[in-house]
Amino acid sequence: MTSYAQTMTRDNELGGGAARAAVAAMIAALFAGSTALTPLYVIYKQAFGFSQITLTLVYAVYVVGNLAALLFFGRLSDVVGRRPAAMTAMGVAVVSALFFLLAEDLAWLDIARILSGLGIGVGAGTGTAWLAELIEGEDKSRAAIIATSTNFVGLGVGALVSGLLAEYAPWPLRLAFAVYLVLLALVTLLIWRTRETVSRRGRLSDVPMRPRLSIPAPVRARFVAPAVTGFGAMALVGFYAALAPSILAQQLHVANHAEAGGPFFELSIVAAATILATARLSSRHIMLAALMLMIPTVALIVAAQVFASTAIMIGGTALCGVAAAFGYRGGLQVVNQIAPADRRAELVSAFFICCFCGNALPVIGIGVLSNWTSATVASLAFAGMITVFSLVTLGFGARYAR
Repeated sequence: MTSYAQTMTRDNELGGGAARAAVAAMIAALFAGSTALTPLYVIYKQAFGFSQITLTLVYAVYVVGNLAALLFFGRLSDVVGRRPAAMTAMGVAVVSALFFLLAEDLAWLDIARILSGLGIGVGAGTGTAWLAELIEGEDKSRAAIIATSTNFVGLGVGALVSGLLAEYAPWPLRLAFAVYLVLLALVTLLIWRTRETVSRRGRLSDVPMRPRLSIPAPVRARFVAPAVTGFGAMALVGFYAALAPSILAQQLHVANHAEAGGPFFELSIVAAATILATARLSSRHIMLAALMLMIPTVALIVAAQVFASTAIMIGGTALCGVAAAFGYRGGLQVVNQIAPADRRAELVSAFFICCFCGNALPVIGIGVLSNWTSATVASLAFAGMITVFSLVTLGFGARYAR
């Protein structure tokens, strides 16, 4: 098969730090698209006239896209190469942004969210594996640090910029996605010029078109600890994402769309800063710290809801950012270290499946329970669930650390 990289000369390819920056920018841009919708939910709810449970389903279909991409295309970049897979992810993200830009009813939003999840599902695993290969040497910890920090930066900037444009610029449901399309175009150009790292590449027909979640036998035992920690860390973020909008709107009476994007920006920037500041700490100890921080974090978030306290909300948001950073970075770093070179994207994709499942569970669960009981009872139920999970996992993690 003629290599995709042969369409341009080596002199035009980005290598070294520029290549790593381009891949990091791709990860940030893809995840920014997932939170650009966050400050706009209230506007969409009014414009399209749907209920809270429908809003929960809009979130849920995003996760369906994530899981479909990771299950069906987790090995895509291992087979066809990092750059073709990344270009595919960017193309799907562009189509998703166009659906958001032109959305006229709920069906458009559902399609856009599914496509956004698909693009992130393909791009996250591809980008993380690509970074690990662009970094020379045996130590792959830098790849996890770059991937996770830029992931959180993208999440925070996407929510903040979307909220600012919705509040202070015209066309609140259109302009943010027009700006996002420009960003995607620029990042796609950079990815097109980035050096390929997979030397033996096949064709798309070589990718098995059936759901696949496979962990290589030699690393299965070592995969469990990072997988459950990543699940817990993202469940904590999902718990926050499920409660933050209602706390802001109902308890704190925040109507400003820019302020609505602020808390998620705080969480993401705290998480990114934590990842960078603790880069030298052991990934195993970082994972244990994440599990220990989950309990006080859920306590603060629920307290902010019960007492309608902005100060507690700010503190809970910051602690959630630290806990999420520890769990996500620590887990991904271990996965990068244990992954066989020829199945790196597949193993990273399996880790992301655990993370996305954890992220979706509280959002969907709280949305459904809130229709049967009060919002406070729903949040307390999931706070209890996350507390029990963190205690059980902490016991397992302590054994792993030894």
